Amino acid sequence: MVWTSRPVKQIAGTLRAPGDKSCSHRALILSGLASGTSEISGLLEGEDVLNTGRVMAALGAQVERVGDGAWRVEGVGKRGLQSPSTDLDFGNSGTGSRLMMGVVAGYPIRARFIGDASLSGRPMGRVLDPLSEMGVTYEASDGQRLPLTLQGRSDLNAISYTPPHASAQVKSCILLAGLNAEGTTTVTESRITRDHSERMLRGFGAEVKSQRQGAGNLVSIEGGQSLVAQETIVPGDPSSAAFLAAAAMISPRGGVVVEGMMSNETRDGFYRAAALMGAPVGAEDIGTAAGERLIDMSFESADLRGAAIPVDLVPSMIDEFPILAVLAAFASGKTVVKGAAELRVKESDRIKAVVAMLRVNGVAVEETEDGFIVEGCAGNVPGGGLVETHHDHRIAMSALIMGTAAQNPVSIDDAAMIATSYPDFMAHMAELGADISEGQP
Repeated sequence: MVWTSRPVKQIAGTLRAPGDKSCSHRALILSGLASGTSEISGLLEGEDVLNTGRVMAALGAQVERVGDGAWRVEGVGKRGLQSPSTDLDFGNSGTGSRLMMGVVAGYPIRARFIGDASLSGRPMGRVLDPLSEMGVTYEASDGQRLPLTLQGRSDLNAISYTPPHASAQVKSCILLAGLNAEGTTTVTESRITRDHSERMLRGFGAEVKSQRQGAGNLVSIEGGQSLVAQETIVPGDPSSAAFLAAAAMISPRGGVVVEGMMSNETRDGFYRAAALMGAPVGAEDIGTAAGERLIDMSFESADLRGAAIPVDLVPSMIDEFPILAVLAAFASGKTVVKGAAELRVKESDRIKAVVAMLRVNGVAVEETEDGFIVEGCAGNVPGGGLVETHHDHRIAMSALIMGTAAQNPVSIDDAAMIATSYPDFMAHMAELGADISEGQP
């Protein structure tokens, strides 16, 4: 169903950041593996995360919602996971499916992984290859894709692995498998990726070692460790907050404060890139949650200028390139993104999807093998286009943000998938003054 975002003169207000999706997945997974009962608050209740909770329940954990964002999980502990009686359905979630492959790998159970059309088109070889080295066997669809059936084992081999591409999902999958492997499992990263798994594993009682190596990282975990139930407060999601920030930056009169947001150097690339483009970004420390620093951030209207985005920022903003492209469209001059080939295998081919989103709204953009080059419109983005979202929630939200400040309304062909990561997006944007509604302009 088509949704349309119309230009408004002001985006302003104060909101609390929705719970971080990456931390929400991991909180449910680790609580489900631990001994004892864990309490989780601030959980992001989007479809991707809820599917992870359903999967943990199918594998033997007791997962119960006890309030708004509040969940109680009794973990399987030493008895271990049970073989599921039904398929494990991850919907649209690459994070949930890839991390759970690592979890299932360390138990002598057989499980069939399925997902929606978008997830079934995404490659799983990046995690299946190292899991195979550890002794896992599997049967997959063509191209190592879902649906696939994975056979775990209780005597996994520890490995030392260097992923060909920097990926927090791959690293986390291997570490979760390594938790039940014989010996020390090591992952060598060429570039540092988000470290939520390491932080949260430590919070649940596991010893995880991490050592910087130039621009990269060496992470290791000893097999045979047990997890202990914890109380977890999920911090605010910097990826979701990026949409609110961008809306303020491109608005004629923008002024948005986002409270309770996670500050983590492996996740703040978008905000550093926005600052390079001339956006004033304010931050105030307010405490910690789940081992993460918490901040309140403020954003306002900005005269944006194009920039060459440093390649070393790419892993820390890999989910934010669609909304960065919106900033680039409103900037003066050229913005160059490279070193982001990972975008080809997200919920959609995000490079192609970003380029199409901009072009249909009158923005000059060039597609490259590992990124894109945007010729900014100096604040005068024509708009007026209908964006094909390709079932990608971040393309959908980015296009709707563009519409709040373009010269003409911007429409998207589907908004349903936004609920996978940010179920309150429409309500939050309305609270800030956006004019987004179902139907044609």
